[in-house]
Amino acid sequence: MSDTTTIHDVTYDLLRKLGLTTVFGNPGSTEQTFLKDFPDDFTYVLGLQEGSVLGMADGFAQATGKPALVNLHTAAGTGNAIGSLVAAYKANTPLIVTAGQQTREMLLSDPYLANRAATEMPQPWVKWSYEPARAEDVPAAFMQAYTIAMQEPKGPVFLSIPLDDWDKPALGPAVVRTSSQHTEPDRTRLGEFADRINRAQRPLVVFGPEVDRAGGWDAGIAFAEKLGAPVLGTALPERISFPEDHPLWVGQLPMSIAGVNQAVHGHDLVIIIGAQVFRYYPYIAGEYLPEGTELLQFTSDPHLAAVAPVGDSLLGDVRVALEELVGLIEVPADRQPPTQLVFPRNVDDSERSAPMTANAVYAAVSAHKPDDAVVVMESTSTMLDQKTWLPTTQPGSFFATGSGGIGWGVPASVGIALGDRARGVKRTIIATIGDGSFEYSVQAIWTAAQHKLPIVFVVLRNGEYSVLKSFAELEQTPNVPGLELPGLDIAALGTGFGCRAATVENTDDLEREFLAALEPDGPTVIVAPTRPQDAGLS
Repeated sequence: MSDTTTIHDVTYDLLRKLGLTTVFGNPGSTEQTFLKDFPDDFTYVLGLQEGSVLGMADGFAQATGKPALVNLHTAAGTGNAIGSLVAAYKANTPLIVTAGQQTREMLLSDPYLANRAATEMPQPWVKWSYEPARAEDVPAAFMQAYTIAMQEPKGPVFLSIPLDDWDKPALGPAVVRTSSQHTEPDRTRLGEFADRINRAQRPLVVFGPEVDRAGGWDAGIAFAEKLGAPVLGTALPERISFPEDHPLWVGQLPMSIAGVNQAVHGHDLVIIIGAQVFRYYPYIAGEYLPEGTELLQFTSDPHLAAVAPVGDSLLGDVRVALEELVGLIEVPADRQPPTQLVFPRNVDDSERSAPMTANAVYAAVSAHKPDDAVVVMESTSTMLDQKTWLPTTQPGSFFATGSGGIGWGVPASVGIALGDRARGVKRTIIATIGDGSFEYSVQAIWTAAQHKLPIVFVVLRNGEYSVLKSFAELEQTPNVPGLELPGLDIAALGTGFGCRAATVENTDDLEREFLAALEPDGPTVIVAPTRPQDAGLS
């Protein structure tokens, strides 16, 4: 190898071989040595703030099923991005997050823009955090980062790279290697679990986000149909793993200990596949399971197996487990099918004019939603109405935040649309976002406009943090300040960032604007004034 071959040359060659040719970032001074002479065969996606940058990369990686590369600005940019990093970690999104570091020779004197504890800063929200001990180790660190990010449970990793490393001479070409990305479940334990399922008289199946992420949608349907048992989804899911219009679908689990106990009452076995046991939010005390109810958990995540308060767990790829289980279970001929869940789908005339109800808004969107459209949901107080009118019926078509922090949905929509484009898929992204959530990362719509992405942002403008008001009632905390959001002109913001935008006064206007939004080459922001409502937390 020539003496002039640098760490920069070798690393970019490695990134090409790994398929990491899209970089999400907001450039800073400590990153310019990495970004210099940016190759023509790479794409740089500019976001206007690092939280949005990482959220876009998260959506991109989820849409493509492959790692995304993020480039942040030293400690300051990493700090901006950490809220979105939490969501990526909770959603098991494979990301390689890089941040610039000050020049090695100056680090001892703590210069301006040095990240004095670079590897500690993103923890515990990454699987691995590393700053190479020497410049020559940078390419190998990227290879290790890729391997760790893609091993189950997948997730983000972090590399801090001093800015002067990139021009140093390389030792040689980067070593490209492969590693397993799936783990087979223990066959003996799987057989034991199948025997317990076969002995159950009244089993209940709960599908979690891991199933959709693992490509197990069809395997899940086959398992549920052979078992003939009712199917629930997890509370607050970031992915949906079973068609919500299927005859076996009976809804979602509640968010509390007491609520889950009531929901699984009458079943002698609860089978949790690809989810935590359980995802709780408000504390409403109770027993974890009713007396006489047992629980089996299938997950690829050792942490979720470890923190389960009840039941027995099996580690391994949930798609593989489901495919194996279909051949192992035997269903009693006399098992009765569950009563299919039926949502009331009615809209009164009084709901159709501004301020409209969320029920009416979702009904209007449902009337014209393309069958293959993606729904990105971040309007927490209107989740039940969204489920009623926009059920998930196809794999990889519903996304929500994995962490509960708001501000993820807008940039993630941008990333999902970019991911679809990268893999040659054409479909509309429908982002149903609360007005409070929209403001957290509104600058991400600029990137959507620059790339002319097919996104319809439907902003439910109720003028408050409704979900927090619901919590105030649940927690008996009256007079909490800061829950009102007056004076926001969201349509003007949409126009200012380069999007088509409109505020609608009734459902007829909404349907007309939504249909128009499906036609243009670029994103649209539709503001729908809505009435505040209870989030149904209890």
